[in-house]
Amino acid sequence: MALKQTLLAFETLDNAFVNGETVKELFKDFSNVTVEVTTIKGEKGSTDFVKIVIPGTNGKSNGGDAPTMGIIGRLGGIGARPSRIGLVSDADGAVAAIASALKLAEMQTKGDSLKGDVIVTTHICPNAPTQPHEPVDFMGSPVDMQTMNEYEVVPEMEAIISIDTTKGNRVINHKGIAISPTVKEGYILRVSEDLLRIMEMTTGQFPVTFPITMQDITPYGNDVYHINSILQPSIATDSPVVGVAITAQSAVPGCGTGASHETDIASAVRFAVEVAKEFTNGISQFYNKAEFERLTKLYGSMKTLQTMGKESGRS
Repeated sequence: MALKQTLLAFETLDNAFVNGETVKELFKDFSNVTVEVTTIKGEKGSTDFVKIVIPGTNGKSNGGDAPTMGIIGRLGGIGARPSRIGLVSDADGAVAAIASALKLAEMQTKGDSLKGDVIVTTHICPNAPTQPHEPVDFMGSPVDMQTMNEYEVVPEMEAIISIDTTKGNRVINHKGIAISPTVKEGYILRVSEDLLRIMEMTTGQFPVTFPITMQDITPYGNDVYHINSILQPSIATDSPVVGVAITAQSAVPGCGTGASHETDIASAVRFAVEVAKEFTNGISQFYNKAEFERLTKLYGSMKTLQTMGKESGRS
């Protein structure tokens, strides 16, 4: 179960005074886990980036060779004070990421260590700005997307789950969680069968996926519509990235309060932990390597979609 860890993370973040050091304090009794907090100031305020490393028994941090899994809690901010009071819907990604780290850390103390390292990143900002978005308003962020990727997309991550509240749209009409196709180096690949199987197992329901478009995997700031920032980590890495959306049947603004559902966040945590178990043990894969090599041989690189395009002169 992951509900206990989810509730602890939720109640910790639902605080106007919370910061990265508050989150670090949650892990003080786990001597094997390292937590780094970095405060970054932007034009619209500051935020604390948090990096949590749960080492595996054969993980690369211990000189081993087991794969390293990344879990990113993606969001603009956990609160929009003073215009909104309390935790906003957009905070779900941070809650899920921290709860995943807590679950993995507690598992270690009970003798259930994973084979490979798991690196969990997110950021903590209780007073982020809001921004207009169709069909409902989103949360903004005190720092830009490039900075966010710099601190959250760690080079050691060999596969990444990006957990993000994805309720501000009309294309996912499902309450719970949904996963995206795998994105790698500008390609939108088929949905991983391994991850569909794990989703069926952890939810006890049919797997739910959500559609993404070419523009969703291009960088923010290029003046095209993005469903949200759930797949922005894919522009900063060659590793495969899968979005885990925490969803609702209706369109819910990212800056809405009272809109988080603990059991849905816990469902995302259970999924992330089970994927981490299998990926770091070499059982599950995010994509078919032979098919990806065939695609790139036939159609070439799609890495231009990871850039700002021709107008920037950086394609």
